[in-house]
Amino acid sequence: MSDTVIVIGGGVVGLTTAVVLAERGQRGRRKLRLRVWSRDPAEGTTSAVAGALFWPYRIEPAELVDAWSLRSLREYVALARDPEVTGVRMVAGVLTGTVLAGLGSWSRELPELREARAEELPAGAGQGLCGRVPLVDMPAHLRYLERRLRAAGGSVERRTVGALAEAAAEASVVVNCSGLGARELVPDASVHPVRGQLVIVENPGIEEWLVASGEGAAGTSYLFPQPFGLILGGTAEEHAWDPRPDPATAADIVERCAALRPAVRGARVLAHRVGLRPARPRVRIEAVQLPGGARLVHNYGHGGAGVTVAWGCAEEAARLAG
Repeated sequence: MSDTVIVIGGGVVGLTTAVVLAERGQRGRRKLRLRVWSRDPAEGTTSAVAGALFWPYRIEPAELVDAWSLRSLREYVALARDPEVTGVRMVAGVLTGTVLAGLGSWSRELPELREARAEELPAGAGQGLCGRVPLVDMPAHLRYLERRLRAAGGSVERRTVGALAEAAAEASVVVNCSGLGARELVPDASVHPVRGQLVIVENPGIEEWLVASGEGAAGTSYLFPQPFGLILGGTAEEHAWDPRPDPATAADIVERCAALRPAVRGARVLAHRVGLRPARPRVRIEAVQLPGGARLVHNYGHGGAGVTVAWGCAEEAARLAG
């Protein structure tokens, strides 16, 4: 039991943390048994729904997010050298309403990131940025993480966890990456959903991503070209728990995106998706001792930036795990 580590949660944060721990265990003196317990298959997690553009979005605390983002960015740039395997590509695009001066040190790792010229911005946008950043095909990337974990000797088990003590009874270290599930599992009442709805359509030939920022739950519109189609979004509804796509919201998303890129209007709809982002006032990465002696490391509350900070947070969690 002393060489067993259990990671609770099979989304991008849980799988990335498990990969970091398992690969460190391979380099250690003792053989580490790394187990991921996940209620849902990877394709059924919130991570699989994510648009997955690298950008620190709806996440605090800012003073730590910068370092986590920088570490993750370096990993994604490396993974983008083999996009067919990893699901990570470097894709050019435009983000409105933001200037370089407001970004963290991670932005200096992207040499193509610059202030956008007026003709590069959508109508009505006064400022913005152009650049090439990581864009992740999440279903493919989650499969890649699972393969990488198994190559390092780890395993993924379908299992619903009712209490942290269940994992502590079988492992000396438990890492809680349960996302929204932490609300009941810890329990932590500060964890709440931020509902995101998107529409996937046949891509009419759009090759660059676009994010047009705005205010309110439906203020930000985005278009992300993925191998499986063009993702249109989005919404950010605080404390909304309904996982079912709303037809009126979907129609509004398509209309907002068509106003930005007219070629979208009339594109065949392939799918509707809803994800409940696991938000918290601050990301919780913290180690505590459980009554039976097991070490518990929390790594949850990443809001809309789980992909963006996954590797940085995984390394911090691994450090706390000892």
